[in-house]
Amino acid sequence: MLVLANVRERWSSFLASFVAVLVGVALISTTLVIYDSAMPTVQPRLEGTAALVLPPQANDRTGSPEDRVPWNRAEADALVAKLRAVPGVDAAVVDRTFYAQAFQDGRPVTDEGAAEAGHGFSSTRLAPYNLVSGRAPGAADEVVVDRSLGVAAGQRLTVNLTAGRTEFTVVGTVDGPGYYFSDDSAAQRDPGARVIALVGGAGAAAGAIAEAARTAVGDQGSVVTGTGRSTIQAQYLDHKRFLGTQLIAAMATLGLFTTSFVVASMLVLATGLRRREIGLLRTIGASGRQVRRMVLGEAATVGVLGSLAGCLLGVAAAPLLRDILVNLDVAPSDLAVKVDAWPLLTATLIGVGVSVIGAWAASRLAAKVAPLEALLESRSGKRSMSRSRLISGLVVLGLGVVFAVMTATAAADNRVNMAIAATMVLIVAAALLAPVFVGPVGRAATSPFNRGGSAGPMLIRAEITASARRAASMAAPVIAAVGFAVLLSGMVETMRVAYPAGDALKLAGQVIITNDGTPGNTDEVVGANPVGKASLPTRAFVHKADGSTVVVDALGSRDPKWDRPGQAVLGESIATWLGVKTGDQYPVRFADGATVQLRIAEVLPDDPARGEFVMSRGLVRGHDPAALNDDIFVPEQTKPVAVPGTAVHDAVQYALDDYNTDARLTNSLAAMLIVIAVGYSGIAVANSMAMTAHGRRRDFAVMKSAGGTVRQLLAISVGETTLVVGIGAALGILVTLPPLAGMASGLSQVTKADVGLNLNFSMLAAVILGSLVLAIAASAAVTWKTLRRAEI
Repeated sequence: MLVLANVRERWSSFLASFVAVLVGVALISTTLVIYDSAMPTVQPRLEGTAALVLPPQANDRTGSPEDRVPWNRAEADALVAKLRAVPGVDAAVVDRTFYAQAFQDGRPVTDEGAAEAGHGFSSTRLAPYNLVSGRAPGAADEVVVDRSLGVAAGQRLTVNLTAGRTEFTVVGTVDGPGYYFSDDSAAQRDPGARVIALVGGAGAAAGAIAEAARTAVGDQGSVVTGTGRSTIQAQYLDHKRFLGTQLIAAMATLGLFTTSFVVASMLVLATGLRRREIGLLRTIGASGRQVRRMVLGEAATVGVLGSLAGCLLGVAAAPLLRDILVNLDVAPSDLAVKVDAWPLLTATLIGVGVSVIGAWAASRLAAKVAPLEALLESRSGKRSMSRSRLISGLVVLGLGVVFAVMTATAAADNRVNMAIAATMVLIVAAALLAPVFVGPVGRAATSPFNRGGSAGPMLIRAEITASARRAASMAAPVIAAVGFAVLLSGMVETMRVAYPAGDALKLAGQVIITNDGTPGNTDEVVGANPVGKASLPTRAFVHKADGSTVVVDALGSRDPKWDRPGQAVLGESIATWLGVKTGDQYPVRFADGATVQLRIAEVLPDDPARGEFVMSRGLVRGHDPAALNDDIFVPEQTKPVAVPGTAVHDAVQYALDDYNTDARLTNSLAAMLIVIAVGYSGIAVANSMAMTAHGRRRDFAVMKSAGGTVRQLLAISVGETTLVVGIGAALGILVTLPPLAGMASGLSQVTKADVGLNLNFSMLAAVILGSLVLAIAASAAVTWKTLRRAEI
């Protein structure tokens, strides 16, 4: 009851913490709702299946399960025979996918899913898609297409395949997307089997079919049914979901950290301002345990109320975040927002948990308040910093420095995450150690003004020095806002300089032939440009020394140095990981399920331009007829040939333009994160300044009774606020410099170019100015209101 009474009576003091929890939970709940909504669903073309039979998965170099090890033709035929005998199964279909795209008027028809649009006609049963006109394809030059393509049965159609543009006769149309060839033709274009789909008969239960299929398959694969069938997704959708998930994860992580950081800072500040009240409770007999319970109970109550309100706001904001992600092309265009219970429950638990955990330090301080302090003004304690806080700050600072050093040596995929982690740790260190800097900086900043004889600078100096903890708590949101803004904008600036510089060194003197409107280059394009680098990527399944099956990126090369039948050239790092050496006979399983013994001809120093696992181009094409070619690099003195569906560029300029395209997305994503971090921290800045001004109303009353005018007291409030914001901004900048320097060092090593630390000074100025305006406005408004009440 005491807790509820305190919250009801002192609602204005708890308002800042309530708003902080509300905003944080709103952000977390919004991201979780979108994450849940973006979870893969069963593809429409597979909705008519009872179950899917899938081969075992192979791990990649990170240890994560990735590609499925394809069955070869004999293995797939044997499994299909077993599965057809399963009770209730009407058909067992090997679902094959490969590149197919119509050309009309000499240009490719726009299709995001073209890389997997080709299928055997039997796959129409899996949706099912029905024949609208014509018949099934029988000959190698016949195809059935989607009726929305506008091509009638009997007409000729140019379809681009891996081999290149080919003329087909359209013999039928169906009521669904895709290009459907005879099953024999499909098996030639995609010989490896990765999915066997089971179509149930009338009245057959999918669960019973799946259970019987598991018995038939044994350890040769796995069987999924129901929502488990969503594990099979189109590559372009998987890529979008990956980008969207990365952004959502970054937003949620940033929101969780900022919420924890801001709420903890505010609760410590609020408790420090209540030392006189807590001392009075101790005077009338309250024990330290009772005070601790009271503070934790208040935090839990505020956490529950803020979380409930935050969940409502988060649900309302979810469609806005969905639209932003779709416009950034990092989410499927048909993404529908759905609101389940678990995202809201999770966000609520986080909000309450963060409030209680954040109040733990404040409750420890409150429990140590002596009864005598009921006779003193509310201050943050005599000492500017406790020994435990100093030790904790130094330990966290050391950990942050270690993370900053690790940023320089981290892999490319982990460098950004490591830089963000280092900054988070250093922000916490800065907040813990801030009281050490507040006093000296305050004295140094106000000393030039003391000579003028004005009492204002002296009062500001005295207040900052005497209440270093309170000033540090006020500066904490500014540290977070400036720190994240400098980090995120600085990362974008540093990468903007680094990657084009590295590309310019590698690509000088070359032109590049790229796909234009298609997902990759065909063999027709490679044949028209016989000179230059034309890599053919594939996924190869190999064994490590411990016998486990793993999947690696391999390249087929036409370079005479590497185009050696029966041989492979490996980079040192992958050779070490696989446990192979020069001269070994090494079995490699390809996309068609065939295993070939290759001799490891050489193990060379790693070179991204060469590839980590290189073999003969003819070998790769023979076992992976569905693979599309990478961009083709041709010496500028050789005249390139642009086949329809391709474009020719200067290699350096293309790399710059390509990076600028990626940079626009990166800038958009970074801007979103900056808005979240700075916006949330800005709210916290305003709240903390308002709360502090409200807590000092007795001080203002005393100064006003001593002759201070409203203008003078407002000037003191604004001056103190400006000084605190300046200290916070300086610490926010300092904590980001080590991670950014580490990132620049790592990029220099990767790009072989001289990359320095780059800051976005316009963004820095805007964030500092914005924080200052918010802080001054909040502090001045509450001070003015307090003084006006005193006059009345």
